[in-house]
Amino acid sequence: MWLSVLLVRLLGEAAGGSIGPDVVLGLAAFSTITALPTILSVALFIAVLTTVTRNYRESEMVVWFASGLSLADWLRPVMRVAIPVAALVAVLTLVASPWAYRQIGEYRERFEQRSDLSKVTAGQFGESQDGARVFFAEEPVNPGDELGHVFVRAIDPEWLSVLTAASARTETEPNGDRFLVLSAGHRYDLKPGTAEFRMVNFGQYGVRLESKSTTDPAADARAAAERSSKARGTVQLMEDNTTNAWSQVMWRISLPLAALNLAIMAIPLGAVNPRLGRSGDLLIAGLVALLYMNLINLFRAWIGDGRIPFGVGWWLIHAVVLACAVLLLLRRLRVKAPKSGGGKPPAAVSA
Repeated sequence: MWLSVLLVRLLGEAAGGSIGPDVVLGLAAFSTITALPTILSVALFIAVLTTVTRNYRESEMVVWFASGLSLADWLRPVMRVAIPVAALVAVLTLVASPWAYRQIGEYRERFEQRSDLSKVTAGQFGESQDGARVFFAEEPVNPGDELGHVFVRAIDPEWLSVLTAASARTETEPNGDRFLVLSAGHRYDLKPGTAEFRMVNFGQYGVRLESKSTTDPAADARAAAERSSKARGTVQLMEDNTTNAWSQVMWRISLPLAALNLAIMAIPLGAVNPRLGRSGDLLIAGLVALLYMNLINLFRAWIGDGRIPFGVGWWLIHAVVLACAVLLLLRRLRVKAPKSGGGKPPAAVSA
């Protein structure tokens, strides 16, 4: 479901011209990598919770307890699964996710650095310069043309221009300058608020294509992507030594710790009464996990704002949650004394 929502959002951005249609699958793959740490942590919690709950529902815990084992003995098998998952989450958050964020940033920056012509897709409207220029093109008819009929609406500080042409192609001069050559077209210019109007008919009309980058586009895209704290390496964030950088480090450290804490907390939360409905217990467990993740985000924001130091914020919330999980587990382990009935014992009945 999450992947479907992501693809719909990316396809919407591609239709709106924010990204190129050719990078939708790449962005979806890299976005999946960035979301995997949270998905794995929650999936581990749900897996442990449903396993414990099912053992109670199907009375398998009766056999477990009759064998001399307690609920605390679930910790060993759960940790055998949780520790490798937490290690994988740590690799994803500390190494893979920053790399994926850099790739996403580079993809978007490279698209922004393209010329207007390279953003045009035949049969679709597109825009550039924050909507100052809107264009539409059809499929080319003549060989050598890159686009067919072209329509352009441009808004300048003084003029509102509408330009049409039968075809368009790009030409590169020996000195490296690139031009968009329009053939057999018309240009209409209107100055808003006045009666001034001009019209030009042309056989060929050349427009110089300016590049947004005067250096290597790939290097510029990489540098722009690395300016984001999410895309910077963990060592680089520590070297930056800013509150924003430390808040990002706290988030990367917190996810593997959260995976372990959620796995431990799922054991007592899954201990339910088989005679009662299960919807309420699962709902409470889900709210607990959601509250935990939101508290991590809250502490992350506090570290970024400088309200609490990193040395306290990165472990405090996890220690509190772990203590709550231990107390809840001890409460489940406590054996309640049988209720003593009042009055005299019943008299024996003689045969």
